[in-house]
Amino acid sequence: MIEAINQVFALFRLNYHNQFYAAYPDNGQLNQIKRLWLESLGGFSADVILLGARHAIENSEYLPTLHRMLESCQDALRHKGLPGPREAFIEASQKPSPKQEQQWSHPAVYFAGRDSDWFFLANNTESKTWPVFKQHYERYVALVLRGEELAMPQVNLLPEHPEHATMSTDERKAALNNLRAETGIYGKVDGD
Repeated sequence: MIEAINQVFALFRLNYHNQFYAAYPDNGQLNQIKRLWLESLGGFSADVILLGARHAIENSEYLPTLHRMLESCQDALRHKGLPGPREAFIEASQKPSPKQEQQWSHPAVYFAGRDSDWFFLANNTESKTWPVFKQHYERYVALVLRGEELAMPQVNLLPEHPEHATMSTDERKAALNNLRAETGIYGKVDGD
């Protein structure tokens, strides 16, 4: 992350030369600003921060503020159809079960929640679940940013008219007796 912030400020120095030196006249102030940015942008991965910096440079002729940089990182994710990390975390934490059948803003949110363990997300405090989810989400975001397509897993639904539902009561009793005999669990189903 530190390297990403250093790269962002190097990009800004190259692209906004005069504005950069007017805004950050000495190294002490620049280092304080970098620490603030590092803390404030901590919810994003290094890849997203760099993508956000490029987005800010391409869309503004003025040196970005921290607020604009946060927006640029969000815009960079939205451009790929991804919600921000906090939005994704809230979505994954609040979706009801069965998770696979829900509508997700992006498959990366589903996969990060799945890899974090749905039970873990639902039954622990945010201070425990957020770092785990964030790590998984960043991994999937990196895949998407590299061009990989994520697809939701197929939901295997039961057929509407299962074949065994057409068995008569006597056929079901006979099938149960056969199953008991095959498995060694003895007993006979009576006609009660």
